Amino acid sequence: MSNAPAEEIPAEEIDLAEANHIIDKYLTLPGNLMPVLQGIQDSYGYVPKPTIDLVAERLNVYPSQIYGVLTFYAQFHLKPRGRYIIRVCVGTACHVQGAERIVETFFGRLGIGHAETTPDLRYTFEKVACLGACGMAPLAMVNDDTYGKMTVQKVDEIVETYNQRPMK
Repeated sequence: MSNAPAEEIPAEEIDLAEANHIIDKYLTLPGNLMPVLQGIQDSYGYVPKPTIDLVAERLNVYPSQIYGVLTFYAQFHLKPRGRYIIRVCVGTACHVQGAERIVETFFGRLGIGHAETTPDLRYTFEKVACLGACGMAPLAMVNDDTYGKMTVQKVDEIVETYNQRPMK
């Protein structure tokens, strides 16, 4: 075991003005933790650590309670996510129709795997159990846009299309 001092992880620096505005909006609402966290996620794209500390202080709750909520509900994310969230269904109907080839093709084109985000924050990729459109298998979604009857060629078209779109 080394006696060298541990490396300090730099604190994440973000503008808390928007988080304060969201907290102000729900401050007097009973059961305000969920809408505050949802508002912060909508604004920042995830729930940054400094906002957790701010929410704890302003709503008078322990950070551990906030982490409990954030880790229980799948809707919350603790790391920055891409502007474009790509989801590929790997449920039974999509699996039988070749979803794994679609997944592997996205991995190759984007250079990331499941639940990862590109360094430029353009894409986050997720394999999901079902997207509820089995008749269109295999299926992919980019944010709210749905792409059915996916092929390797369609993966290339989708990536090219979203590479041309603005980041904001």
